[in-house]
Amino acid sequence: MDGDPKPKKNADLPKRLISAAVMVAIAVAALVAGDPWLDWFIAAVVLATFVEFILLVVKATTNVPYRLAAILAGALYIGLAGFVLTRMPPGLVVGIVGTVIAIDTFAFFFGRTIGGPKIAPSISPSKTWAGLLGGVVGASLWLALFIYFSARQVSGPTTMGFDMNEVGTIALMGLALAVAAQAGDFLESWLKRKAGVKDSSHLIPGHGGVFDRTDGIIPVVLIAGFVLGSAA
Repeated sequence: MDGDPKPKKNADLPKRLISAAVMVAIAVAALVAGDPWLDWFIAAVVLATFVEFILLVVKATTNVPYRLAAILAGALYIGLAGFVLTRMPPGLVVGIVGTVIAIDTFAFFFGRTIGGPKIAPSISPSKTWAGLLGGVVGASLWLALFIYFSARQVSGPTTMGFDMNEVGTIALMGLALAVAAQAGDFLESWLKRKAGVKDSSHLIPGHGGVFDRTDGIIPVVLIAGFVLGSAA
């Protein structure tokens, strides 16, 4: 024989799909159950994310002052996002998490289909400008659907459409949130490179760690909280 056979592409796809189904089921159960279960679920995710963040920081540098400063910043960054989520109604939580899922999904398919120049290959070799464009498209489409069906819940069946100003506003929102989610992803990718690891942990089979799943959600939550707080 010429050597060991190469692993098949997407060989771990069944594992990833099963893990994704379990994560979605747990999240949906928490949403349906409402408080206090939803708050406890958010707290568990925040705690797991923060623990993985600390482990990455410890691996990334041996400088104790740097470690302490990074851990303090991470506590504020991750903890504040968790607090903001707990203050939001379940419907808005669905809207925010759905936005990030749409960004990741469209970015993946645009990046794979179009390819092209990388955004920051030294930090994350797989991220392309085409993927970012896909993220903007995904976020904008999801936001349009979310706003449309939210309006139906308030005013009942409607033929409501969007005028050009509203379309422009939704597109700008999609751009801002896609860039924010990508920035969160780059932050974690940079930290993992410094730590010399591929994933934040091996907690979720086929997906890595919890931080690998929440890195894009955190900045989007913070932006949403700031905008909604300013508008209140």
